[in-house]
Amino acid sequence: MPRRNDLSPVAVVDIGSNSVRLVVYEAATPAPTPLFNEKVLCGLGRTVASTGELDPKSVERALRALRRFRGIIDQIGAEKIEVIATAAARDAENGPDFVARAEAILEAPVQLLTGTKEAELAALGVLAGHRQADGLAGDLGGGSLELVDIFDGTTGDAVTLPLGGLRLIDVSGGSLKKAREIVDEELGKIDWLDKGQGRDFYAIGGTWRAFARLYMAQIEYPLSVMQDFHIKTEDALKFASALDLQSPNSLAGISEISTARRETLPYGALVLERLIRRVKPKAVVISAYGIREGLLYTLLDEEERRQDPLIAACEDLARRRSRSVENAYELCDWTDALFSIPELEETPEQRRLRYAACLLSDIGWRAHPDYRGTQSLNLVAQGNFVDLDHAGRAFLALTVYFRAEGYVKDELTESLRALIDEDMVLRARILGAAMRSANMVTASLPGVLPHTPLSYEGDRLIWTLPEPYCNLEGERVERRFKKLAALLERDGEVRTGVAMQQAAV
Repeated sequence: MPRRNDLSPVAVVDIGSNSVRLVVYEAATPAPTPLFNEKVLCGLGRTVASTGELDPKSVERALRALRRFRGIIDQIGAEKIEVIATAAARDAENGPDFVARAEAILEAPVQLLTGTKEAELAALGVLAGHRQADGLAGDLGGGSLELVDIFDGTTGDAVTLPLGGLRLIDVSGGSLKKAREIVDEELGKIDWLDKGQGRDFYAIGGTWRAFARLYMAQIEYPLSVMQDFHIKTEDALKFASALDLQSPNSLAGISEISTARRETLPYGALVLERLIRRVKPKAVVISAYGIREGLLYTLLDEEERRQDPLIAACEDLARRRSRSVENAYELCDWTDALFSIPELEETPEQRRLRYAACLLSDIGWRAHPDYRGTQSLNLVAQGNFVDLDHAGRAFLALTVYFRAEGYVKDELTESLRALIDEDMVLRARILGAAMRSANMVTASLPGVLPHTPLSYEGDRLIWTLPEPYCNLEGERVERRFKKLAALLERDGEVRTGVAMQQAAV
């Protein structure tokens, strides 16, 4: 996919207690796209609790990674560099010396985040990826756990606790039983956690993503996308309870978990299990967005923050991969009439998803026709979209697949169909059929659809092709349009030769 030349890359270096990571984003936008993403699990916070200092070997490993990161930043040409450091560098006695060395290597200042600031950025990251977020967010790192209440687009109570995975291993001497006592003691000090009861719990951090990845593999989930993956509370509790009894050695050989994550995963599962029992949330929602994306969010102006990140991402993809983004927007308007009847009345979210699907309708046109549907489906189903739950993701993927292939019931679509109800499957079929019909007269280029409207007349669906567009009518147009009408349990009529002013009435 080509890069846009009008964007200015932003590099974010995140020096955490467990990992040191560089993410270079194409730009600070409502739907940021990573150009480069690399992490090194250095374990800076491994011994801070017991010794008060960053481990010397971990420091040298982290500095080596930062030297490489500086080279990558120069290679990409990112002029804006944001560097943040969290609990380990904040709490260690030799933290200031490490920070000074890191600043010299990166040639940029390091923001040493307070626990409160870390919680705030994590919450902003959740809001950047879930505009309607309502619940408690928890960001589990190697050194600390940040908890924050999110409601109505704002943040409320927040706290940082010494419950990071590496820290728990250190202070418990590697005993999960001792760690459980420590977790319960720390959570018992917080008197507002019951605010999360019956609301979502947004889980942030690599350890909890590893937890979700392993759970996905166990249930043979059809998607691998972490963002907005929902786990029912009872299922999350059962799985976490089983995992927090495991030792790192017992997790060896599980391909879904990296070797470096096996050490902290049982402790992350333990923290999650104790939180669920205390908070009693409605569901556990995995947020791939955290403090880095929260930091990018602070760089946006108010107008950018008000943009719908899903629509922004779909428009950007359409500009890069489709024949005409203008035609995609015309398709949004053209299908308004199709979904205007009572039996297809849309919620605001369904309308939003329809518009997103229209923007994505032509992104596979360059692929070979035999693989166009499959490639489009995979691109959307596993794509870098936010503010989109997995049911919505499945709807978009099925719609672009049906647009390319027609209605095909096979193993590929069956797995995604399991994520949505039959009404949404039908809407995907109808919208895909409408896109197939429209493409026959527009060639996915603008200027035709605004003048060739759809309408209902009793039990008929009418497509009017007035002068000078009536010569676009043909056998394949009629055949595809009748298939669309049949999905609506109506007869389809392509009406030609009507005067422009009459067609507009």
